[in-house]
Amino acid sequence: MNPVIRSRGYLPHWEGEHPVYFVTFRLADSLPRELLARLRAEREAIERTKQGCADVVADSVRLRKLRSILRRAERWLDSGLGQCHMRDARVAGIVARAIRRFHGERYRLIAWCVMPNRVHVLFSPIGERKLHAILHSWKSFSAQAANRLLGRGGQFWQREYFDHLVRDEASLLKITRYVRENPQRAGLRNWPWVGGIS
Repeated sequence: MNPVIRSRGYLPHWEGEHPVYFVTFRLADSLPRELLARLRAEREAIERTKQGCADVVADSVRLRKLRSILRRAERWLDSGLGQCHMRDARVAGIVARAIRRFHGERYRLIAWCVMPNRVHVLFSPIGERKLHAILHSWKSFSAQAANRLLGRGGQFWQREYFDHLVRDEASLLKITRYVRENPQRAGLRNWPWVGGIS
C-alpha cells in the first residue's frame, strides 16, 4: 500500500492503492461547538509539537495524547449528547440500509455500527471508488431520507468525518472488535444496528 495525502478541509486525508478505511461520522448536533473548539485547539497544540521532531519517543507521546482526545470525545458521544436521531429504529434502519446498499459493488464492508449519534464503518473501496464519494453517498441519502421521515430540515450530519487508513492485520482486528463492541461499551443492550463479515 502506497498511501498519499491530500487535503479535504480541516483534516488531512490518506488514500492508498487497496486501502481499508475506518471512518466515523456523526450527527451535526452530537458535540457542542465549545467542546469541539476545545478539542480542536488541543489537537492543534499537539500537532505543533510534531513539527521539526524526528524523535520516535516524542512521536509516541504525541500519538498517545491524540488517542486520549479521541477517547474523551467518544465518552462524550456515549453520554448521549444531541438529539440522537438513530435511537429511533426507523432512522437507524435508513442509515444501516445506506451503508449496506452497495456492499460488494462499490465497497466491501468489514464491520459497521450505527450508534444513536454517530456511525462507525470499516470498509475497503472496490476499483477506483474514492473514500469521499462513498461517504458522500451514505450521508446524502440517509440525511435526506431521515429529515423527510422526521419532518425536519437543515443539516443532519456534521460536515467533517474522522478517517483512518488501516495499516496492518493487528490494527484491522483491533478496529473490527472496537466497532462490533461499541454499543456494549456505550451501555446499549441488545443494540441491533451492528454488522459485518463473520
